Amino acid sequence: MNKIKKLFSNSQFKNGNYSALLIVVVIAIVVVVNMLVRQLPGSMTNLDMSDTLIYSIGDTTKEMLSNMQKDVTVKVIAENGSVDSRIETFLQNYADSSSHITVEYIDPVLHPSVLNEYDVSEYSLVVECAETGRTKTIGFGDIIVYDQYSYYQTGTATEQEFDGEGQLTSAIDYVTSDNLKKVYLLSGHDESTFSTAVQDLVDKANLETASWNILTDGPIPEDCNLLILYAPTKDLSDDEKTALTEYVNSGRNLMILPTVTSEPLQNLTSLIREYGLQLTNTYVGDEERYYQGMGSPYNFFPILTSSAVNVSSDAMLFVSAVGGMTQVEQPASDLTIEPFMTTSEQGFVLDPETQDKKEGSNGTYLLGATVTKTIDENTSGKLIVLTASTLIHESITSSFRNLDNLDEFTNMLTWYFDDTSNISIPAKSLEVPYNTFVSIGGWSLLFIGIIPLTALVGGFVVWLKRRKA
Repeated sequence: MNKIKKLFSNSQFKNGNYSALLIVVVIAIVVVVNMLVRQLPGSMTNLDMSDTLIYSIGDTTKEMLSNMQKDVTVKVIAENGSVDSRIETFLQNYADSSSHITVEYIDPVLHPSVLNEYDVSEYSLVVECAETGRTKTIGFGDIIVYDQYSYYQTGTATEQEFDGEGQLTSAIDYVTSDNLKKVYLLSGHDESTFSTAVQDLVDKANLETASWNILTDGPIPEDCNLLILYAPTKDLSDDEKTALTEYVNSGRNLMILPTVTSEPLQNLTSLIREYGLQLTNTYVGDEERYYQGMGSPYNFFPILTSSAVNVSSDAMLFVSAVGGMTQVEQPASDLTIEPFMTTSEQGFVLDPETQDKKEGSNGTYLLGATVTKTIDENTSGKLIVLTASTLIHESITSSFRNLDNLDEFTNMLTWYFDDTSNISIPAKSLEVPYNTFVSIGGWSLLFIGIIPLTALVGGFVVWLKRRKA
């Protein structure tokens, strides 16, 4: 009996008992922590390990969600188990980020009437707000975008972009907004049209667009919140000039993106001069900020001098073959002019006759400016003149994807409206990123070669000394 007591009272038993108790406590802690973690939203427990952070919600969306007052339901119309896990994870992040967002899954095989009810096809999202009665549909193909060119070339569809945040944030803003805006693009002067990329961002900003010809369609519609004249190559008629002047002077919004033409457009130049700006009617260059890779001063990075149009002063913009303008010496007293985009002091204009730099033309030229015409205490007309019309040209925006051209142009559009912000979010790339080493520099040689080799040699020397000792 004493032997048995000794077994339970010796140090080995006490140590074993302590170890067992410690194991139980640790297991209990792990279970409790696991239960607590399971109560946290997925946005806090699921780390976004994707290359381009496709699951992460940006600041623009976070701000919109934090200000939401209306309830929104996102209905996923797809057969059970067939939804791409990336879409599921992304939707859950939205639901976890706002108590006003609910996600529902509806299997059209079990509930076929849903397709007719919302007039959609399978594999779609229906974003709905009961309070406003508005809905918006997003196809899965608008979220995970495939490279169609690759498909036609190789027969294999390659994933190119994930546009979940851009599409869903835009849809939520659309169905919850109380006041949607309509933008008209003036036609009849061989104007340029928005590229697909520009139109996509304008659509995401929930700005409805339509075309209007003053001569054939009549007076500018009352529901026009913004009228845009984009790179016309033919002049305005006298009647059109008068209509545009009356339009701005009645407190409405106009945006003009003039381009350089072989012959100056007299009525357009005169219209812009009425608002305190004088077009150069020839190309401007910049000998300080031009793109070295192209070797021409007519391809350059403009300077943003003001945040007057919601543009970021540190945004990277690039333009090519653009005209310029200067501010008239004595603009009308009811005009407030604020330049926001310029060349450097090394800007110059092209001499049309010599097709070379015009002698004595060095200086700063305006590329973008806002004009506010005060009508009365409560009314003002707003005008943006952006001579850098190639800012949104497809040849630039598709070739230099790291530029901020498109995003800042959308910011300019929302400047006109006090109750509208830029919620237009570009898609995120799904293409596999590769690191390309053009040459091994000094730092690479140090960290990849010298340091590891030194550590290896040092370790071998220490080992050898200890072995001999």
